[in-house]
Amino acid sequence: MRRRSRSPRGEGERLRDEILAATEKLLISTGDADRVSIRMISEAVGVTAPSLYMHFPDKDALLFAVCQAQFVRLERAIEAAVRDIDDPVQRLHAMGHTYVRFGVEHPEQYRILLMTKMQVTRDDFEAGTIPGVSAFTQLLRAVEACMDAGAFRRGDAFLVATGLWAVVHGITSLRISMHGFPFVGGTELLDHVLAVQVKGLAP
Repeated sequence: MRRRSRSPRGEGERLRDEILAATEKLLISTGDADRVSIRMISEAVGVTAPSLYMHFPDKDALLFAVCQAQFVRLERAIEAAVRDIDDPVQRLHAMGHTYVRFGVEHPEQYRILLMTKMQVTRDDFEAGTIPGVSAFTQLLRAVEACMDAGAFRRGDAFLVATGLWAVVHGITSLRISMHGFPFVGGTELLDHVLAVQVKGLAP
């Protein structure tokens, strides 16, 4: 284990970032969150476990922070994908493809955040204490834009957004857990289900 010197005053945030980066590398290299231990992370960074616990109360909190950072990247990827698209329905299609592609490219982080058992409520969502709230808000605004443009009939935008998210989440989860799925092609399947959703939501 390489020992790092005591961080100068004010550099605690940098150490926190190093811990997050090391944890993410271990997640990627092992492909399994259960195989990543606090000891492995501490050794990778060059600190003792107590030093690590000064920044994160436990392994779950650390893994959550690592994966939450992925959602920030997802939000940026979605913003980039739709930046030059004016049609609200086409924007939804681009968002869906970006979401699925991002999840498939970051499978372990996606499993931790959205494929493990958790108890959540609408209050949790509104308080921002569950992962991906900002990304979902992007989707909610896109749905509202479709309603404003007359592409979708006026209704409960939150319900519609939840339904659309369930579609892309389902495809993402299947592609992560079942290698080789779907047999009809990932792009073709996603285009098909999104087209069905859009048609069903039309006025």
